[in-house]
Amino acid sequence: MVEIDPAFRADVLRGLAEPVPAIPARWLYDRRGSELFDEITRLPAYYPTRTETALLEQVMVDLPTYVAPGGAVVEFGAGAATKTPLLLAAVHPKAYVPIDISGEYLEASAAVVDADHARVAVHPVIGDFTQDVVLPSEIDGLDRLGFFPGSTIGNFVPKSAAALLGHFRDILGTGSKLLIGMDRIKPVDRLVAAYNDPEGVTAQFNLNLLERINRELDADIPVDAFAHEARWADMLGRIEMHLVAKRDVEFSVAGQQFAFAEGRSIHTENSHKYGQRGARLLLLAGGWTPITEWLAPHEAFVIILCEAHPDRFAP
Repeated sequence: MVEIDPAFRADVLRGLAEPVPAIPARWLYDRRGSELFDEITRLPAYYPTRTETALLEQVMVDLPTYVAPGGAVVEFGAGAATKTPLLLAAVHPKAYVPIDISGEYLEASAAVVDADHARVAVHPVIGDFTQDVVLPSEIDGLDRLGFFPGSTIGNFVPKSAAALLGHFRDILGTGSKLLIGMDRIKPVDRLVAAYNDPEGVTAQFNLNLLERINRELDADIPVDAFAHEARWADMLGRIEMHLVAKRDVEFSVAGQQFAFAEGRSIHTENSHKYGQRGARLLLLAGGWTPITEWLAPHEAFVIILCEAHPDRFAP
């Protein structure tokens, strides 16, 4: 029997009952969802991972100027940790702490990092980085560098993004640094194509959420009654992912009944895109002071290094 996560159950039931149905994006990432997202990052249309990885090569040349060796790297939402080796090779930390909600997937990726970096102590933490996270005592007293690549901050509406950045500050502490990737605004056709690939992998990733609900929450959602859709919301500066009902449909989840008319959707994910000043302002709102930044060609993507300065008494 699959163990039911009470937070997953509560979020799904509440989200489906909302006037605008929505389920938090973090629940897309069970083991199968994490595997599918890893596949998405290698698709031709999905530029963010490829663009950021190329940019990281440049970042890592400069980063030792700003980050001393012997500290601890804390990665929020580590996933497959595909970009992590670049960072570890550049800053030579004493410890690496990957945090991810998908425990089985995290343990596998942490084991790979552990095997490849014998001089780095790996301390995986299974948990939701948006909630309270306790870092391992083994990194007490070490300088801390947070790592949040992949433009994952774009999954959060600006109010929640600023709160999350403040949460990272609380976890890492004053004086710590954060290396974060953010996607930039670009032509709409390129944005939409990245989230609606012709291979259909993103559609599988999105629809897997319904499969997970059926499997874990005793639900009977007819998955074939829903279709993946990616939309650009210009006024909000974001790509939205939806699961749209292709016909009138009724189903139950954990004993509760739901009905969706044709065309009604479940909003499953956002991906906000930021301009130069918007990105910096968001970081400042979260308690992080930008130090320097690196831009990809054509300003397609930005990686920013920032620091948690002590709070000031006055402006």
